[in-house]
Amino acid sequence: MIRNLKNKKKKILCALTALLLCFGLSGCGAAGEPLTQTGFYFDTVIQITIYDSGKKDCLNECMTLAERYEKMLSPSVEDSDIWNINHSGGMPVNVSDETAQLLQMAISYCEMSEGRIDLTMETVSRLWDFHPEDFFPDQSSSSGLPDASRTGTPTDISPKENRIPDSAAVAEALRHVNYHNLRMEGNTVTLLDPESQISLGFIAKGYIADQLKEYLLSQGVQNAIINLGGNLLAVGTKPDGAPFRFGVRTPFDKQGTPITVLSVSDRSVVSSGVYERYFYEDDVLYHHILDTADGYPVRNGLLGVTILSDSSAAGDALSTTCFVLGPEEGMRLIESLDNVEAVFITEDYTLHYSSGLPSAE
Repeated sequence: MIRNLKNKKKKILCALTALLLCFGLSGCGAAGEPLTQTGFYFDTVIQITIYDSGKKDCLNECMTLAERYEKMLSPSVEDSDIWNINHSGGMPVNVSDETAQLLQMAISYCEMSEGRIDLTMETVSRLWDFHPEDFFPDQSSSSGLPDASRTGTPTDISPKENRIPDSAAVAEALRHVNYHNLRMEGNTVTLLDPESQISLGFIAKGYIADQLKEYLLSQGVQNAIINLGGNLLAVGTKPDGAPFRFGVRTPFDKQGTPITVLSVSDRSVVSSGVYERYFYEDDVLYHHILDTADGYPVRNGLLGVTILSDSSAAGDALSTTCFVLGPEEGMRLIESLDNVEAVFITEDYTLHYSSGLPSAE
């Protein structure tokens, strides 16, 4: 267990560092060398980089805030607000103002998607076994995905066994998936179905990134990058006024090679895709974005969705929402929203840009 955790930290950190060095941190300008601090929260490596000299204490406080939010919002941390709700047996639970606010935001996306996104899907998700260090077999099989020579995917790791949950267990868990089971009266939260379980995984990191940005701005930081496990949020621009350049990862490429590069100033970039957590069994890809209709991975021709938005919470939620809606319905949603853009990657590795991104590389 300890070795696996160390390996996971090392792999994620190397990938994130390489990506930022190539596409986010070049051109330091007059402010000098950037200051960076790394931590491990929300089951991933996070990295905060600031360019403003004399603001080193802000990095320590960002890590303190990250720890605070993990203890507040993680479903696996005992006595967090979410853990208390899930273990309440249907009894009312009093939560913090921020948790109540985030739950309301999450519910709004459940409603927007008409239940295709559901914060009570944790009941089903916990039946599946997805991990970042999962195996990556040869993709030249009948899976229909491009071969390993194109994606850079290794082929020398054997699959684990019995990873697909029993269909009867999935069907039983689905009976308890319904965001209407969550009743809120101010800061009092009640699960009307005691067997329901909630998770804010599709929005929490984005919300936390927004809060970290607000903190940095309050301290006078004008140029920074917040990276919460690949959820990227640019504070301002580079010190010389140029935009940051963030790469959108090529699906299944373990080296983090970008499939496209986006110029970003004071905006969030969040991606969701089948390549984040997955495994293969009998040449079939099983990924972590589950369909609320049947409890199995969504299959709609998409490999990934990347959202550019002013709010990282919105970008986080919309990346998953658009993925489950599919390429056509998802892009229609993006085009209906102000100040939100997107890049969709389909299974043939074609890039589909929203109308506000004509100059994307």
